[in-house]
Amino acid sequence: MSVTAHAPWIETDRLVLRPPETDDWPGYRAFRFSARSPLGRAGMTEDVAWTHFAALFGHWALRGFGRFVIVLRATGAAIGHVGPFRPAGHPEPELTWTLWSAEAEGRGFAFEAAAAARDHVFATLGWPTTVSYITPDNARSARLARRLGARPDPEARRPWASVTVWRHRPPETAR
Repeated sequence: MSVTAHAPWIETDRLVLRPPETDDWPGYRAFRFSARSPLGRAGMTEDVAWTHFAALFGHWALRGFGRFVIVLRATGAAIGHVGPFRPAGHPEPELTWTLWSAEAEGRGFAFEAAAAARDHVFATLGWPTTVSYITPDNARSARLARRLGARPDPEARRPWASVTVWRHRPPETAR
């Protein structure tokens, strides 16, 4: 039995957020070897890409939650991943989002997926807050974080020095 067999699926108007499946490997691999991936620019190798892909599955097994693959309802195409993330060494739980190709950008998919994932971490997982760690050169993600209602939190601990911590709060307490 898959460790993600009982994981939730989230549906929005245009998207399905579901746990990762082995058939997602080609799209994920292409992303990891592209310039879109910070690690891709640093010289990605097949074994490192595979390890990162396997971590999508492993996080569900180890934490009971994890990042969802973003799938277009209309076509069934996997276009990215989004959701709660808490690897060892991170000071607090994170909400992440990544579109795997430039073709998926500019259509509102990242916002739609991230808003649904944010609502999931507050309503289903019961988190009182979460953060997104965004590098200063990632203006698109910073705009998305702000659109989601997050604000920079200069007092928050960072897993590495070169990120801005964006604080998300449940919708009823967001200000």
